[in-house]
Amino acid sequence: MKYQVKTSEEVQDALDTGKAVVALESTIFSNLGLPSPSNEEALNRCFSAVRKAGAVPALTAVLDGDLCAGVNPDAQERILESTTKVAARDLSTSVAKKLSVGATTVSASLVIASALGIEVFATGGIGGVHRGADVTGDISADLLAISNHPVLVVSAGAKSFLDLPKTLECLETLSVPVLGWQTDFFPAFYLRSSGLSVSSRLDNVTDVAIVHRTRTNLGQGGTLLGVPIPIDAEIDPSVVATALEAGLAEVERLSLKGPEITPVVLASISKATGGQSIPANLALAENNATVAAQVAVALLSV
Repeated sequence: MKYQVKTSEEVQDALDTGKAVVALESTIFSNLGLPSPSNEEALNRCFSAVRKAGAVPALTAVLDGDLCAGVNPDAQERILESTTKVAARDLSTSVAKKLSVGATTVSASLVIASALGIEVFATGGIGGVHRGADVTGDISADLLAISNHPVLVVSAGAKSFLDLPKTLECLETLSVPVLGWQTDFFPAFYLRSSGLSVSSRLDNVTDVAIVHRTRTNLGQGGTLLGVPIPIDAEIDPSVVATALEAGLAEVERLSLKGPEITPVVLASISKATGGQSIPANLALAENNATVAAQVAVALLSV
């Protein structure tokens, strides 16, 4: 028996007729990503951005044991309320155990998108190499997933509490090109620049599409496009640095690892910025969705 990913009627029609499709993870839209009602606002803004740019949004998730790309409106509320995160390694057990509802991470979303031939995926920020990984071995499955699946990942770089130099080194080892969208530097989520150089700067969607199409034609894996957070949404770097220090101290005190780290550090940033991190999240997610849709449309012509 060959497993089939379940699609919504809208997404299936787009795939059948050769329309541009953008896959979206669901963790950011769940209670694990943003608090209510901001998570619903993020979902609506990202969907609207993708459609406005001429593509169809395909929200990935696990629902009643089915791996889904495209969630009907009547089921979206279940995603918003989800507190179960599903990574790539968890997909098969989610099917076997008929998981009621699961929010997909970057790695899980890439597996689902690739299975359907969806070539573009938009997220907030990817996971990466955690600080102290030389001792703990704590490296996000997102990096390997990007290298393994022929999908272009559009993100605001990686979260700044990660070891960004080692994250970029790992991506280089995995032969993943790290492209900068109209920038020479790798974005750091709330910050437009980490100060670290990307492998190549590209200033228009056609060039991005050509890079990715060339890689797929050569049988290579995915591509990472780092899109800086909009200028007016960037958080003061000194505030982020102070919040990171406090958050990481709490992580060390509690001996947290892997997926447990992100919520604690993000909560620290939210507290330090007086809630400014939420509108920043919304702005960067919407911006990424727009760029992703523009690239998806451009891919139809290269």
